[in-house]
Amino acid sequence: MGKSKTSDGVSSGLEGTARFQSCVQDQFDNLEKHTQWGIDVLEKYIKFVKERTEIELSYAKQLRNLSKKYQPKKNSKEEEEYRYTSTRAFLATLNEMNDYAGQHEVISENMTSLITGELTRYVQELKQERKSHFHDGRKAQQHIETCWKQLEASKRRFERDCKEADRAQQYFEKMDADINVTKADVEKARQQAQLRHQMAEDSKAEYSSTLQKFNSEQHDHYYTHIPNIFQKIQEMEERRIVRIGESMKTFAEVDRQVIPIIGKCLDEITKAAESIDHKNDSQLVIEAFKSGFEPPGDIDFEDFTQPMKRTISESSLSNSRGDGKSEPKFGGKSKGKLWPFIKKNKPPPPPPASASPSAVPNGPQSPKQQKEPLSHRFNEFMTSKPKIHCFRSLKRGLSLKLGAGPEDFSNLPPEQRRKKLQQKVDELNKDIQKEMDQRDALTKMKDVYIKNPQMGDAASVDHRLAELGQNIEKLRIEVQKFEGWLAEVEGRLPPRTEQARRQSGLYEAQNTSAVNSCAQDRESPDGSYTEEQSQETEMKVPATDFDDEFDDEEPLPTIGTCKALYTFEGQNEGTISVAEGEMLYVIEEDKGDGWTRIRRNEDEEGYVPTSYVEVYLDKNAKGAMTYI
Repeated sequence: MGKSKTSDGVSSGLEGTARFQSCVQDQFDNLEKHTQWGIDVLEKYIKFVKERTEIELSYAKQLRNLSKKYQPKKNSKEEEEYRYTSTRAFLATLNEMNDYAGQHEVISENMTSLITGELTRYVQELKQERKSHFHDGRKAQQHIETCWKQLEASKRRFERDCKEADRAQQYFEKMDADINVTKADVEKARQQAQLRHQMAEDSKAEYSSTLQKFNSEQHDHYYTHIPNIFQKIQEMEERRIVRIGESMKTFAEVDRQVIPIIGKCLDEITKAAESIDHKNDSQLVIEAFKSGFEPPGDIDFEDFTQPMKRTISESSLSNSRGDGKSEPKFGGKSKGKLWPFIKKNKPPPPPPASASPSAVPNGPQSPKQQKEPLSHRFNEFMTSKPKIHCFRSLKRGLSLKLGAGPEDFSNLPPEQRRKKLQQKVDELNKDIQKEMDQRDALTKMKDVYIKNPQMGDAASVDHRLAELGQNIEKLRIEVQKFEGWLAEVEGRLPPRTEQARRQSGLYEAQNTSAVNSCAQDRESPDGSYTEEQSQETEMKVPATDFDDEFDDEEPLPTIGTCKALYTFEGQNEGTISVAEGEMLYVIEEDKGDGWTRIRRNEDEEGYVPTSYVEVYLDKNAKGAMTYI
């Protein structure tokens, strides 16, 4: 009975150990699942950061493209627009946005290197460590299971031996009580019972030893090996948690590090916005489009009733007109003189510089040197202003049709012309400086070659030096030419001559053709005037006693000066001869017939072709007006 109790107690202890072992095994599996979940979380966070870096890069690229899209293109009209404070502020905003995009690129780079790269390497290490720990756990688990199987086998053998010993003892007792059994059979049964009891004792000793060993192994397993493994897994898991927390801090720090620079970019944008000066921009617009022309004066009242009164009156002037046919002619003449350029004849070429302009067979006819009637002078006075306006308009129209403006920018208003000329002078000075720098460098190189012939031939740079010298001289001539025009615009020198302006071939194509067209617009191919001119001649009435009253009138006042561009031989009556370059006084402007009345002195005055002189009208002269 004692053996049965011992066997039952051992069996119950082994059953409890098995339950505990199964419980730990279940937790081991749970820990394995949990640690794998932790690695999955870490990989998910790595993927999140990686996508964030891609977003930052894409955002930075889009910002850079946006900034580049609105940047002013080089050598384009947009660069001129950035003179204004508002557009300069916008340009500063574009530049700051470019820097702003750079900070997002920094965010992407730092997150990639400090978070994504580091965590990817850590995940690989973590997987290896986790694999090692669970391998040790499985190995310990297999060892304790092996010990458990040995214990189970020892227990079953001890139990079997005990049962065999009990059966042998019972058989011996039965044989010993039976009187019919021989003594030899009893002895044999007794020896068998003793053998079984010895085997049971040996099994018991073996089982006891195996049990002690198992208990020791089990104690070490559950109190040493498994706790150590669990401790390592715990430390691994805690390191993972700490690492992901540090990565999240780094995630925030990467953003926080660029916040001051981004803030500085935003401050610069604010500063640029605050620098906008509406007054300054308005002044720039005024300076850019200021023409420099004086406002026109008041328009005189034109009394069209005077010719009617003269026609009805019984004065000598009306008698000299005959049967009154001049009245409708006056109306037709006025209409014709208001629009003198309606007929678009092909303008003749300008007179050559070598040949004398007076040799041109189709030149304008010389007017008669006689006093004109007061009515005819009044008629010309009434129609002179529209002619000038039409001439200026035609001249501007020709310039626009021919394409680019003249070299001296004479097609521009004074103020804008001054700016263009100053810009041209600055550009030429820069070109001169570049050429001089190249010449100085080549001169030094030549000196080195002279001192060290083995380095090169000094004569090899002479051709280039001569070429640079010629370029510098040409550029200096250009600078002097443009500085002369600039001085003329600024009022520091008298206006330039027609000969200087004709240095530009484009000017010859634009202005000279327009002037000749104006002077000879109404000439026929054979040099005679058209019907319109004939009508004007017919309107002139013979001088009467009424006109003789004006013979002793005071000479006409000068309204400006002029300079002869070519030599003119005044062979016809009413003309005056002039020499090229001669300065004379203007007393009567061109009325549209191609002639200008000039005076050399008190005794010499007459008409010259308008295209042969350059006229400078005085602004304060009576009747002189400036037209845009």
